[in-house]
Parts: sequence; structure tokens; C-alpha cells
Amino acid sequence: VQLVESGGGSVQAGGSLRLSCVGSQFIGSSMCIGWFRQTPGKEREGVAAISTNGASTYYASSVKGRFTISQDDAGNTVYLQMNTLKPEGTGMYYCAAEAAFCSTLLYLRERSYTYWGQGTQVTVS
Repeated sequence: VQLVESGGGSVQAGGSLRLSCVGSQFIGSSMCIGWFRQTPGKEREGVAAISTNGASTYYASSVKGRFTISQDDAGNTVYLQMNTLKPEGTGMYYCAAEAAFCSTLLYLRERSYTYWGQGTQVTVS
């Protein structure tokens, strides 16, 4: 599974960004796709996850109500819409994939995922 993130950038606090994760094998697969944020010197922190087969969604408490994870109708792209961004939202954002239902995983834990993209930088000032 190959994952490619895009959509990062610089934004002022209170602004919005939409990140995209294109996957090579999402279509027809039952996978859990997660979005993670990493800042220097810290572990990757899970922010949201989605099961591609039924689009069940899961969020970290710190982003609930502000971030929305979704997938496109074609089934090969997962989005992370980030609204009301805060400076602590700054970091490298990665998408990750695991061939399992999210409900069977610790879906906000880095170690639950096998496949990772290269990341896209988000800076909130």
C-alpha cells in the first residue's frame, strides 16, 4: 500500500486546511486509515481514523468537533478537514493504513499501522 499526503501549508490560528491521503489499494479493501500529527522530539499522535468499508469515524478528544475525516466516493482518497486550527496543531501530518477494521485496533496508536506516507507539514501561527 502506497500513501501520498498533500494539502499542508501555513495558516493563521482559527483558519482551516484540508489534507488529502491518496492510497494505492483503498478501493475494494476493508482498511483503517488514520491521520497522525508529529512535532519534533515527540511521538506521533493520532488525531482521527476511518474505516473505509463503512466509513465509521473516530477522533481524538483534542480535535473532536473541529476536524472531520472522510473518504471520497471513488474510495481511494481520505481527507482530513481541519477547522478552527490552533498553534498546537502545528506539525507533520501523516496518514497511515492497516488492513483491518478500525474497531479491532487501537486506532489512534502509531504501532497499530503498518503503512505510512511521507507526511505533509502544517504550520499554525
